[in-house]
Amino acid sequence: MTTLALPMSTATDDDKPDASEQTLTIDELAAASRVPSRTIRFYQSRGALMNPEIRGRVAYYGKQHVERLKLIAQLQDRGLRIDAIGDLMKRIDKGEVDLAEWLGVEEQVQVPWATDQARTVSEAELYTIAGSRRPGLLADLQRANVVERKGDVYFVGSPALLGFAMKLESVGIDLETAAAASAILRKHLGRAVGELVDLFLDRVKDGHVSIAESGKLFETFRTVGVDSVRVLFAREMEGALRKLLASGKLASLSARAKRKKR
Repeated sequence: MTTLALPMSTATDDDKPDASEQTLTIDELAAASRVPSRTIRFYQSRGALMNPEIRGRVAYYGKQHVERLKLIAQLQDRGLRIDAIGDLMKRIDKGEVDLAEWLGVEEQVQVPWATDQARTVSEAELYTIAGSRRPGLLADLQRANVVERKGDVYFVGSPALLGFAMKLESVGIDLETAAAASAILRKHLGRAVGELVDLFLDRVKDGHVSIAESGKLFETFRTVGVDSVRVLFAREMEGALRKLLASGKLASLSARAKRKKR
């Protein structure tokens, strides 16, 4: 994982450099940091960059502004929006948040939960992942939105889900049905995860959950979260199938399938 260089200064009252160190005009700061002056002003308006020192009618910037601009760029590379960066910087400048501690939490959050990553593959590689070369497979995969063709290659959003779809097809479930089932799971799991994140944040704010030892917290949360979904899904599916069996619908479906084979 790429490490994030800590800024040389976070602007507390004790750390602010002397006026003699504030020697850069906004144009000179833009040249030194390679950040346009218009962007520098935008960062200031969002609270991400501390204000300059005003002498007469001229605004002067210093070394801490250069370092802060580097930090902003690194945080943006990590996916943070400028408003979120501004809020974080304000908290850091007030001493409410320790940057090194926050980065430890952020790094833990960035650790992937799933090893399944999107890939762009050739036709031959796609057949290998699918484990089948049946006629019409590529067209069916595209029709079901399992893969997307991009010129001479194919974009596979989830090799694992492609594998699951192929396993279901091998027992008689067509790819479009498998893709629809995947969409249902994604929809409801997405909603559940959103509610869980909101619950977690509320409990942290209330003091019921501590993130002091972020490494152990997120490592445990990751393991327990994945295992919990597996267990709960298995129990819910077990209950649903028992209800289906008790209703007699499964027997009627089996009878209908036998009639179709004749």
